[in-house]
Amino acid sequence: MRGRTVCAVTDPRRKLIAAIRTGLAEAGDPDKAPAMQAYMKSAMPYYGVPAPGQRRLFRAVFAAHRLPDREHWLATVRALWAEATHREERYAAIALAGARAYARWLGPDLVPGLYRNMIVTGAWWDYVDDVAIHRVGPLLHAAPEPVTPIMRAWSAGDDLWLRRAAIICQIGRKAYTDTELLALTIDRAAAEREFFLRKAIGWALREYAKTDPGWVLGFVADRTGRLSPLSVREAVKHLDWEAIPRSGIAP
Repeated sequence: MRGRTVCAVTDPRRKLIAAIRTGLAEAGDPDKAPAMQAYMKSAMPYYGVPAPGQRRLFRAVFAAHRLPDREHWLATVRALWAEATHREERYAAIALAGARAYARWLGPDLVPGLYRNMIVTGAWWDYVDDVAIHRVGPLLHAAPEPVTPIMRAWSAGDDLWLRRAAIICQIGRKAYTDTELLALTIDRAAAEREFFLRKAIGWALREYAKTDPGWVLGFVADRTGRLSPLSVREAVKHLDWEAIPRSGIAP
């Protein structure tokens, strides 16, 4: 028993996790926690720490508890995620998975491994969107050859959240967006009635329209009757309405 206690105290993984849990418990607001849980429709409770407070805490804990190597880093991320008792602990796992201090350990192998597991087991938009846009997206940009086929496979699979991730992972890439991949992931989901896929399509197109509105108008016009009204409304929300009729799109 004594040996296990010493290990728990000295193991850098356990120290970081303990600091996250202690910090969240101390910063939590029990009055806010139920509303946060209800808003996210979460079975897992919240401590009641708003996002800005989470970010400050995570930065401080990560700086105070540096992990010595990639093995410890990955093990800590996985443990934070798998052992979470409150939703903010999983937010901490996502933050640690992309922390700047460990940027040298980020690689395309994380996409089919760690990040895929987070998406599939998280299975809700708050987890999935963060992982897709801020974890998968940068690796797709940095290493398109190994990651693009993975996104193609996700978009053709049965898992709703992997399909959503494949659609939205390029949000924020602007001129570096792979439009062929974007079109493929959208076309494969265009006929689906699932709200989270329809919303993802509209969101991805709306964001890319800030970079190339002509491409988006043409894309939507070419798919008249195939894209859901929700996807179309989202896609063209901030575009020039005078251009829309000329593209054959009904407002």
